[in-house]
Amino acid sequence: MTRITKKTKIKHPYVVSLKTHCGGSPIIRGTKFPVRSVVYYVLKQGMTPEELVCEFSHLSLPQIYDALSYYYENRKAIDEELAVHEEDLRKKTAIE
Repeated sequence: MTRITKKTKIKHPYVVSLKTHCGGSPIIRGTKFPVRSVVYYVLKQGMTPEELVCEFSHLSLPQIYDALSYYYENRKAIDEELAVHEEDLRKKTAIE
């Protein structure tokens, strides 16, 4: 028996895309912090979500986890953004 599943659109209360912030890229609501930066720090640099919250005290754990959830649902688009901006993120990390 084949089961057909319908892709459900998940609501992300902490992620928003605004034309006025980061060129319309998804950001954490109430900040200018892009989802791609969360992905970079956590998945590429190996920071834990808790470390990220300590480093960027204006963020909360629910925001970080929602950004990661958003990433996994929109992986292709965020990976493309990350590829374009990764060099800038590396430079920022080197400065800090």
